[in-house]
Amino acid sequence: MSLPSFVQALLGQSLSGLTLQSLAPFGRRSRLLAPFGEFQAAPDSAAPDFAAVPSVTKLWSSARLRLTDALWGDGYQMPGGEPELLRLAKPLGLSDASSVLMIGVGSGGAPVSVAANLGAWITGFETDPDLAEAARSRAAMSKAKRRIKIESWNPAAPAFPEKYFNHCIALEPLGGHAAEPILAALADALKSGGQLMMTGFVIGEDAAAADPGILRWEQLEQRHCDTPRHEVTITRVLGRLGFDVRVVEDVSGRHLHQAVIGWRRLLRGMEHERPAPPEAAQLVREAEMWLTRHRLMRDGRLRLMRWHALGRGTH
Repeated sequence: MSLPSFVQALLGQSLSGLTLQSLAPFGRRSRLLAPFGEFQAAPDSAAPDFAAVPSVTKLWSSARLRLTDALWGDGYQMPGGEPELLRLAKPLGLSDASSVLMIGVGSGGAPVSVAANLGAWITGFETDPDLAEAARSRAAMSKAKRRIKIESWNPAAPAFPEKYFNHCIALEPLGGHAAEPILAALADALKSGGQLMMTGFVIGEDAAAADPGILRWEQLEQRHCDTPRHEVTITRVLGRLGFDVRVVEDVSGRHLHQAVIGWRRLLRGMEHERPAPPEAAQLVREAEMWLTRHRLMRDGRLRLMRWHALGRGTH
C-alpha cells in the first residue's frame, strides 16, 4: 500500500492539497520496504490486512526517533506531546518540593517537561535501552538537568526505591506484563500520601484475547501482551494494593484526535520536501502501526485509559 493510502486511511479523510506522489508507489516489491516485509494493497474501506510482517530487531532506531520527534514533539513517543503530558501531571500538584517516580520516559521529553515546567525532581525509568540512552542525552542538555535522573528497569522483575517518592507518573507501565507485581512495586515506592497517575491500553469489553487485530497490534508495536486485560481488572488490582482509585477515564478519543493532528502536521511539512529513502520507509512502517491502532480504537476493541489514585496513607 502506498504511503498516501496508509495516511488517508489513518486520517479517515481525503488529504486534499498534499502532494506526496514523490513517495509513491511504495508497493509490495519496493526495495525500501524490504526490511519490513511486503504490504498488500487494499482499499481504504477494506478490513485491515493482518498478515505477518517480520519484526524489527531495533525498535527505536535514530530514524524512528527523528520521526516521532516530528510527529509528537521532541523527546515524545505519544500523541499530544508536552501539552498532554502536563495535562496528566498537573492534578498531582507538583512543585520544586516534589520527588516523582516516572515510568515510561521514552526518549526524554516527559521528564524534561515536568522538571522544567513544574519544578519537580524526576527519577525516570525506561525499559528500552535506546530510549533510555536518548532520554539521558536529552536530560543532560536540559536546563533542568540537575532535577532529572534516568534509569533502566525490567518489567518482569520491577524494583524501585521503597517509600522514596512523593508521587508517580506511570506512562503505560504494564505493556502486557503481569499487572500486580508492577503495581505493587509502584505502591511500595510511594511515601505515605503519594498519588499515582497512570495510563495504559486495555482491550474493549467485547474484544477477545485472540482478536487478530489485537494480535497484529502487539506484533507491530512489539508489545508483550500474553495476558490482555480489561480496565476493571487493573482497577481491582490497584484497590487490592491499597490505592484509592478516584478517576478512571477513557482517553481514547483525545488520543486519536491528537494522533490525526500530528500526522496531518507532519505531512503538510513534507509537502515540498522529499524524504530520503530510509526516512520514507520508516514513514510507511509507522503509518501502518498507527493505522492498526486507529482502527482498533475506533472500533472499541482497544482503549487507552487514565487512572488517578491516592496511595496508602492518603485515605
